[in-house]
Amino acid sequence: MEKQAIKQILLDQREEIKKIFNIKIIEREIEEKARESLKDNLIKVIIGVRRCGKSVLSHHLLKDKKYGYINFDDERLISVKAEELNDFLEALKEINPDFNYLLLDEIQNVSGWELFVNRLKRMGYNLIITGSNSKLLSKELSTYLTGRHFTIELYPFSFGEFLKYKNFKYTENDLYITEKRAQIKRLFSEYLKFGGFPELFKIEFKEQYLRDLYDKIVTRDVVLRYKIKYFKVLKEISLYLISHFGSRITYNKLKNIFEINSVHTIKNYISYLEEAYLVFQLFPFSFKLKNQLRGAKKIYTIDAGLIKSISFQFSSNLGRLMENIVFLQLKRKGNEFYFYNEPADGEVDFVIREGLKIKELIQVCHNLDDLETREREIRSLIRGSKQLECNNLTIITYDQEK
Repeated sequence: MEKQAIKQILLDQREEIKKIFNIKIIEREIEEKARESLKDNLIKVIIGVRRCGKSVLSHHLLKDKKYGYINFDDERLISVKAEELNDFLEALKEINPDFNYLLLDEIQNVSGWELFVNRLKRMGYNLIITGSNSKLLSKELSTYLTGRHFTIELYPFSFGEFLKYKNFKYTENDLYITEKRAQIKRLFSEYLKFGGFPELFKIEFKEQYLRDLYDKIVTRDVVLRYKIKYFKVLKEISLYLISHFGSRITYNKLKNIFEINSVHTIKNYISYLEEAYLVFQLFPFSFKLKNQLRGAKKIYTIDAGLIKSISFQFSSNLGRLMENIVFLQLKRKGNEFYFYNEPADGEVDFVIREGLKIKELIQVCHNLDDLETREREIRSLIRGSKQLECNNLTIITYDQEK
């Protein structure tokens, strides 16, 4: 690519950055931890689903710093090769010669990017890399990058971040005030309906935005990245998984439903969807690793609004939606967790583990008004408690306190 063309693209991107600082920005729950990481020279890697706010967070972190920026998620850069990356650095230095921080958006789109980033690190740049693929997680990165790095996973807004965006402040005592409780419930209903993608709240046609986003994730972050030949089948599988969020699945069952010859194809497709942060598999807890790997998994998805906008059999099952929200919050906190299911004991939604010890058992349901439901949920929790030797038991409901 000609140097002049590169400079024009970088100048265009710099103009786009100015818009970021004119929009409403809230502090993300991970922000303090991310800001602390700027104090050292480790490579910072911010990863998460497309449009969850990675770029906005990165620019917000660097707004008082002298920094350069290249966004590789640009259709004009789709054919860029690793050997051209130095031309981008030179063009950037000509435009803005005085910077020591460098933000590289979606650089994993360029095959062989790792050597370039390693060289930038040796040159003394303080680097932030963003990406929408979990292959940039630390375990994978250790094979690519020399030296240590700091990884941050970002998700769409939590309910707490959503309340910040809505300028809604409350104290614990406010939860006992009827008017405040009603406001929180109304906002929670909105959150359940539309989810937490940050751009969504300034867009009129929200469901269309979410459908378009889903198509872009599947097409650009899965089909094109992994060169999927049978696009239609993969999309049908992704729709099925999102529609059955909170349910148990087996690879064999999916193989039969979609009439695919190989279980490995199913496993690969789900793995690709996971790497794009569209769906997640939760493994069953067992003291035997073999049972964890072979047992049925539970499926969750990245956002409640996405479920509603594209699911072909969306139900207003508030219990399952709440379960999905709790799942995502546990992911945000970085917990190691599973579900527990034994025929004799029933199911516990979430088993949180720290090292060799089970720290907490969590059950999620819409409400406990129905006697049969209440007895079932409590019975499963108590039986799980005995089997897993954990007395820290929690039941999360929509608005009840027992």
